[in-house]
Amino acid sequence: MTVRTGLGVRRATQPDARPLLPMLVDAFLDGPVADWLIPNRTERRVVYYRYFRLMLDLGLRHGRVDTTTNLSAVAIWYRRGAAPAPADPAHLQQLDLACGKYAPKFHLLDAVFAANHPPMPHDYLAYLAVDPAWQGRGVGSMLLHHAHKAIDAEARPAYLEASNTRNRDLYLRHGYQAGEPMQASSEAPPLWPMWRPPNDGGVGEQVRTVMLPHRRSR
Repeated sequence: MTVRTGLGVRRATQPDARPLLPMLVDAFLDGPVADWLIPNRTERRVVYYRYFRLMLDLGLRHGRVDTTTNLSAVAIWYRRGAAPAPADPAHLQQLDLACGKYAPKFHLLDAVFAANHPPMPHDYLAYLAVDPAWQGRGVGSMLLHHAHKAIDAEARPAYLEASNTRNRDLYLRHGYQAGEPMQASSEAPPLWPMWRPPNDGGVGEQVRTVMLPHRRSR
């Protein structure tokens, strides 16, 4: 797949956090999940600044953060093993402080993600954000293509959760398979678990029913 944006991709570093933070907030500010998490948009922006500062710092310390040469987009990846990572009490406390009275919904969303996560080694795309001014110009696809080259070189699968149908359809075009939608509660919007099989001659197909679970998230 060839994506022409006039931009390049590089590994983000700690000094990039300051300019990337407002872009992350703007990219995720509107949408069904955002409306459910924090109905008031003004409060949402305030909380999102604290929340994504925490998520970006976590990614820079423990994951791989890719960005574009003009910092118009970011992808935060983690390498996951077969066993789920144990909960970090310090991180949970930081999440409570960042999200305030909305923390229970964030914890509920994390619990649904954890319950539906594939029980096998894979690369996990936690966040893909594109500056609204650059959306629809192939920037997100460029970041995906960059990451997939490295993932395919190791014949590793990839996993993510799509938060709306537009994102789901983007990932479908990049070789992901969509599972049954899951919900954090009956009032929460649907999210789609998505799996990209490894470039291993089709072995990844064998885990389809494992990583795309039946409804068990309510």
